[in-house]
Amino acid sequence: MAKNEKTSPKAATAASNTLKNKGSSKDAKTAAGSALSQAPDKKGSKK
Repeated sequence: MAKNEKTSPKAATAASNTLKNKGSSKDAKTAAGSALSQAPDKKGSKK
């Protein structure tokens, strides 16, 4: 993956929903976690 490629907001939402779903398989959750780790940070979220 190129340095500037990021997970789209739509894909990040789908990945988040997969992680929240108790019925999702371990493989699905692994893929979703990977996608979210590549998603850009939300604007305005400060820690």
